[in-house]
Amino acid sequence: MSLVICSLLWDAAQAGKQQIVYDRDGYHLVRFPYTESQESYDPWKMHDPAHGGGRPSKYPDARSGLIWPSHDGWGVVSALVFWGADSDPREYRARFVRDPLGTGDGPDSTATTDSAPTGGGQYRQYNWQMFVHPGTPVGFKVSARGRGDTKIKTPLVHAQFKLAIHTDVKRP
Repeated sequence: MSLVICSLLWDAAQAGKQQIVYDRDGYHLVRFPYTESQESYDPWKMHDPAHGGGRPSKYPDARSGLIWPSHDGWGVVSALVFWGADSDPREYRARFVRDPLGTGDGPDSTATTDSAPTGGGQYRQYNWQMFVHPGTPVGFKVSARGRGDTKIKTPLVHAQFKLAIHTDVKRP
């Protein structure tokens, strides 16, 4: 079975702070630079600044948070987030979203999860599986919430977002 992969990495120490901007749905679309690094890998050009618009995207605009599947197939998405300790969240949320910017049929979120802070560092890892298609980008969104469901600006310190597509899905 063939597999195509896109692996993205953003780290505050290397790429600078990421401004948390909450969309209408109360989540921030995590952005990733258009560079290959130790962890970033994109030979299929699924995170190409030319996707999704008339002009090339520039990090950290919203399109820099998208992976555009290169093939139809069974997609395994995963993400990793390290949160900073500059505020007092009561809950962390995350979700994978098809078409998060509404370029096609509109946003379709899946695998929404939430968790409470732990006594140590705030490190979260997420996985989900779903069908993916060229022309429908996927993104990873996060939210930190305080008392009364208030969205707070807890800084991100590190994030990774990966898509592996199984391209040879058997059908009966």
